[in-house]
Amino acid sequence: MAKTTGVASRLAEALAVVLGTEGIPLRLRAWDGSEAGPEDAPVLEFRSKRALRRIIWSPGQLGLSRAYVAGDIDAPGDVFASFAALSSAGKFAEPGPFPPLTAKEAWTLAKTAVRVGAIGPNPAPPPEESKIHRHGRRHSKSRDAAAISHHYDVGNDFYALVLGPSMVYSCAVWNDQTDESAGPNSLEAAQEAKIDLVCRKLGLRPGMRVLDVGCGWGSFALHAAQRFGVDVVGVTLSNEQAGLARKRVADAGLTDRVDIRVQDYRDVDDGPFDAISSIGMSEHVGRDQISRYVSQLHGLLRPGGRLLNHAISWNAGPTSPDPDSFIPRYVFPDGEMLSLADMIGALESGGLEVLDVEALRRHYALTLRAWVRNLEQHWDEAVSAASPGRARIWRLYMAASALGFEDGLTGVNQVLVQRPGGTEPPLRRHAWI
Repeated sequence: MAKTTGVASRLAEALAVVLGTEGIPLRLRAWDGSEAGPEDAPVLEFRSKRALRRIIWSPGQLGLSRAYVAGDIDAPGDVFASFAALSSAGKFAEPGPFPPLTAKEAWTLAKTAVRVGAIGPNPAPPPEESKIHRHGRRHSKSRDAAAISHHYDVGNDFYALVLGPSMVYSCAVWNDQTDESAGPNSLEAAQEAKIDLVCRKLGLRPGMRVLDVGCGWGSFALHAAQRFGVDVVGVTLSNEQAGLARKRVADAGLTDRVDIRVQDYRDVDDGPFDAISSIGMSEHVGRDQISRYVSQLHGLLRPGGRLLNHAISWNAGPTSPDPDSFIPRYVFPDGEMLSLADMIGALESGGLEVLDVEALRRHYALTLRAWVRNLEQHWDEAVSAASPGRARIWRLYMAASALGFEDGLTGVNQVLVQRPGGTEPPLRRHAWI
């Protein structure tokens, strides 16, 4: 039977200080075998003294994230339950930057470190932590390229294990909430349904010329060319994505119909296009650049042409995410989520008419849970394909993101707009979607 006193009880006191709560919603297991906290709560395991040092030097989400990525902390059971308990407690439940510790709180943490023998220098961050925020101008072309490379150039084999055969890295569209790994409600079927929905919303017809901004591994481009008979230009800043996308295009015999480029969307100058898809890309643009983004795509569209902007939205009010938190440091450097209202405002201010808005928040939670299941089922292969730290980053980020969508902190929306002029769409939505 595990000891109920010892290091774990001290860690529980320290974590309560960091969270700003009277108690903790987790069962803590310490490196000396002791345990503390509610017996029926999800388990959080402190594997080394270095875990506490990381939290003392960076109290809040960043310190805990570094400890998890480095393997100093683990959630050995249900990862969703552990992260849900932690994220709903005290200061972690509030969106925005983590509030600094008071002098009293910092002193309490320091005393705890002395008592458990964890005093020492600040451990170096895990090597997977991005350093992009230290260099260059935010959202310059070179820094955006570095940010995209940080996230996407981690190995196509790794992504194949997580995403499955569809190789689609955005919210799927599900028939229902049943948890199936195969059949009509599988992840692959749901991703095909999403891509097909985008094609129909764009009104694709044979002979059209389409731009796919942030084309990923080419799944939309392939589907649009094969099923709808269009010509597609796909652009990405990821060399690894482009390499695999080109191979998939060649294997499908579509090199005359699909052109995959490593190119910044701001440098595309060979319009006009009859339609533009932007699926999970505008989150990388940045609030200060969103007007330029809209202007660029407006200029590339023919009059009457449609743009489908599929993007995650920030639903937590005027507070922005903490730039020193886990997602900006480890997952999406320089990424910024706009509210749905701000996105629609930018599109309308840029001269585009809104035709349709569809919220897919619950669909993304299901998608992320499916990706976590894929990752955990192929854990050893994923670690070999990338690194232990990278696999842990994706586990944390996808599980925490699923919880964020389920709680309504974030959403995801497809906003369909049209450049005025040209042919008007049918009057009723069901006739063209």
